[in-house]
Amino acid sequence: MRYTLLGRCGLRVSELALGTMTFGTDWGWGASDSESAKQFELFADAGGTLIDTANKYTNGSAESILGDLIAADRDHFVVGTKYSLNVRDGDLNAGGNHRKSLVQALEAMHAKRELRPPKKHGLIPL
Repeated sequence: MRYTLLGRCGLRVSELALGTMTFGTDWGWGASDSESAKQFELFADAGGTLIDTANKYTNGSAESILGDLIAADRDHFVVGTKYSLNVRDGDLNAGGNHRKSLVQALEAMHAKRELRPPKKHGLIPL
């Protein structure tokens, strides 16, 4: 695996990222928990460190599954999440690129099992 700097923050991440859009079967398709674990293990064993997720992927199941998978070695991985997807139908402020949406998405993500910032570092603005 090759690594590169992520933006100007100084973090070194794998050049390849693991996308988690299909972690979970809540949408009627996608990878089961065990299949998601296999994909994650292949990625991690190859040296992957950068993981992409979003608050709405498989209705939030992707973040929960990912939280379980990285719990044992959370500090090793860099998790990037998208927060602007609307998570509550009919609520115009339940998504978008504004502060309220960002704070709510981060709070919800942190509440999901072990998908929290590493204890040593907290949130790192990029």
